[in-house]
Amino acid sequence: VQLQASGGGLVQAGGSLKLSCKDREGRFSHVGMGWFRQDPGKDRGFVAAIAWSGDTTYYADSVKGRFTISRDNAKNTLTLQMNSLEPEDTAVYYCATTLRRLINTSVRNKGEYAYWGQGTQVTVSS
Repeated sequence: VQLQASGGGLVQAGGSLKLSCKDREGRFSHVGMGWFRQDPGKDRGFVAAIAWSGDTTYYADSVKGRFTISRDNAKNTLTLQMNSLEPEDTAVYYCATTLRRLINTSVRNKGEYAYWGQGTQVTVSS
């Protein structure tokens, strides 16, 4: 598994979690990366994306202002800081990589991503 996601868990509404995605082989520091999430029986939906340099980010409207995506290329790690969590944020969260250095609004489509991590469960209780 090239991408290892971690940091999920159970948290009360209003709480915070920080997800991490480790690029175990150090292959993806030069391309855009993103986070998606999926509820059972639903399609995998876009959460956030970041360019290789970290200077461009995109967020789903539902998480804007609450979640922050960042990356540390020296440590081959992508993170998602999630604050003010809501029960609607409950899902399995997946990290993924594109094949492009720069990103645009097309990163909202899961078809833009070539490699996916295994997912980490986030559960927010009311």
